[in-house]
Amino acid sequence: MTYASDLTHLVLVFEDNRLIGPLYGQFDQHLALIEQKLGVDATARGNQVTIRGSHEAAARARDVLEALYGRLQAGQFLTSADVEGAIRMALAVGDQLPLPAIDAASRLQLAGISTRRKTVLARNPAQDAYIRAMERSTLVFGLGPAGTGKTYLAVAYAAALLERGEVARLVLSRPAVEAGERLGFLPGDMREKIDPYLRPLYDALYDMMPPERVERALTSGAIEIAPLAFMRGRTLANAAVILDEAQNTTSMQMKMFLTRLGDGSKMIVTGDPSQVDLPAGQVSGLVEASRILTETPGIVQVRFTHEDVVRHELVARIVKAYDDDSRERLAARKDKA
Repeated sequence: MTYASDLTHLVLVFEDNRLIGPLYGQFDQHLALIEQKLGVDATARGNQVTIRGSHEAAARARDVLEALYGRLQAGQFLTSADVEGAIRMALAVGDQLPLPAIDAASRLQLAGISTRRKTVLARNPAQDAYIRAMERSTLVFGLGPAGTGKTYLAVAYAAALLERGEVARLVLSRPAVEAGERLGFLPGDMREKIDPYLRPLYDALYDMMPPERVERALTSGAIEIAPLAFMRGRTLANAAVILDEAQNTTSMQMKMFLTRLGDGSKMIVTGDPSQVDLPAGQVSGLVEASRILTETPGIVQVRFTHEDVVRHELVARIVKAYDDDSRERLAARKDKA
């Protein structure tokens, strides 16, 4: 039960009238989302918003609105997904990892990645931890279902490193559909053979960098397409290295890839341990590595769940349904045993 003494009201005034429409959303939909998710009442009159609710909920709503207003002041656009992400961050703000690069003046500190083309901010606590982990660790594992932003954020971070001159090149790798990676049977040169498997990486890359710059970098070798099958024997120094769909690597492939790490490099490994396409009975290199390297200094593992999906909310419900079904099947097998 909530008593009158537990309630408060805050009045926020936003000075730039040009930003009021985008802040509130069409038909005040952003304010409605904040009300729904945080359990407050947000009443707007002109450039003034009155927030009523519990002390904690009202403070969170204030932090969300101030963070969103700050983004608009910086020239960024807002979507409903951005608002929902800010709400998630407000609910978990105490769990954030420290990152000196973030502006300490903001109550709601969002980890972000900036390139010349765009700035990407975390939309939930897991993304926040992921970005911060990439900033401070040499090797990062991003584990979880599709739609959580694992690959997109990894490519965005790698592109930012390249633009800042902190690495000399990007190396993008992804196992082919077949664990054995028999790419020789596919038509074309190496890039044409592997391109279909690397399309999600390309999509993220073109989103973060101008297309002409990407093409020049591919031609010069500053961005390299490196099929996992042909990584053996190399040492990757002064590079940002990404291995995507790593759940489809074998144990030997994963060990081989991880030991390619050279001086001045960062390595990011992404994958969904629940979506292994290897032959039955074969252990996923990603699953094995995440177990073996749990306590290894310099390596951080960030785990995403269906709650961290940033695509359509129906995707999150689909992922949860499949996860629930898998747990039920596993429990049934244990009962039979």
